[in-house]
Amino acid sequence: MRHVQSQLDVSQRRACRALDQPRSTQRYVVRVPDDEATLVAAMHALVRGHPRYGYRMICAKLRQDGWRVNRKRVYRLWKREGLKVWKRQRKKRRMGQSENGCVRRLAERKDDVWAWDFIHDRDECGRPLKWLSLVDEFTRECLLLEVARSIKAADVVELVSQVMLIRGVPGHIRSDNGPELIAAALRRYLSQAGVETLYIAPGSPWENGYAESFHSRARDELLDAELFDGLKDAKVLAARWQNEYNHRRPHSSLGYQTPAAYAASLADPPVGAPPLPPAQPAAQTQPPTLMATGT
Repeated sequence: MRHVQSQLDVSQRRACRALDQPRSTQRYVVRVPDDEATLVAAMHALVRGHPRYGYRMICAKLRQDGWRVNRKRVYRLWKREGLKVWKRQRKKRRMGQSENGCVRRLAERKDDVWAWDFIHDRDECGRPLKWLSLVDEFTRECLLLEVARSIKAADVVELVSQVMLIRGVPGHIRSDNGPELIAAALRRYLSQAGVETLYIAPGSPWENGYAESFHSRARDELLDAELFDGLKDAKVLAARWQNEYNHRRPHSSLGYQTPAAYAASLADPPVGAPPLPPAQPAAQTQPPTLMATGT
């Protein structure tokens, strides 16, 4: 419209009438909300703290911090500020045929199905770090995130017994066929505790999808984001991230609630039918790292 006015030397009224353009479109002045600068600063602070979060997660975190903001406004500001998360393309896999896979044996309540698996990394000196994670498939809570140089079957028995003493006995535990997880001592302990083991088909990690999804988040937000000076440093950062994951990080599959908040909202008590068998591992050398709901 300004171009037509300057070239033909006509008034705004005549140019709008000739081009069938409402005059209000030329006179509207964008009103910037008073809190926009503060909101953008809060978004940048969250992005610096959580570089792998997209705009939906940032919106959930803003609401968690007390902002009354809708997703469309956050998306507009996200695009305007040039924020984005680099995404890697992943090949799709078929769901598999195992009867113990997470698609065919869904968790029906809290503490119905736990999923565990190992994930590996190295410290700054190149020495190995081995992580054992344990996740409640229904509430998405991380019940255990333990790191050591080596974790054997006896260590797994000790760690899971600590979790059961705090949390209660689950109905099932889903895992792959790793040597530590199919060891006779571990299977005997779980059998005595009344826990059914759900072993997925060999070479089918997607059938343990909740553990794989959790490891994807842990790899993206912890292992790939931190340099570990040594084992002690890895333990401290793991405990900090586990607390953040359970009590501060919104989870999209839970309606952007945190796992701890979702678990606290459930009316059904944890499953804990059979008593625990006497544990027979080596003496405890590290305190439990499980953080109970609400702490």
